[in-house]
Amino acid sequence: MSTATEPSPSNVETLEPLHYAGIALAVVSGAIHLWLGVSFAPSPLGISFLFAGVVFVAAAAGVAVGYRRGLLYRLGVPFTAGQIVLWYLINFAAGPKSFPADVGTLGAVDKVAQVLLIAVLVALVRRE
Repeated sequence: MSTATEPSPSNVETLEPLHYAGIALAVVSGAIHLWLGVSFAPSPLGISFLFAGVVFVAAAAGVAVGYRRGLLYRLGVPFTAGQIVLWYLINFAAGPKSFPADVGTLGAVDKVAQVLLIAVLVALVRRE
């Protein structure tokens, strides 16, 4: 007796170029967050970076192995958008930095990856 309501292939043969793009973008953002988390640990900001990094990497792994992909796409959009909003609020709206002059290379790479990731996730949701 099977209770599966969604096909969940467990191999990479079902991945398409859009999946690979999303996985790569999530890993880029996850790696940046993990690096920042280690840099700022054990402060609350460091812990939040570590949490976000683990979520990005775990979600990328989940998509790669076919674990509830549709759910990961749908949860990934607000999670990633929330990262962008929080980054702006903490660094620019409530912080001493000036936007866009003080974004920096790491911030720019991360935010470009996240904006592209949202676009990929929306495209994957629409394809379902």
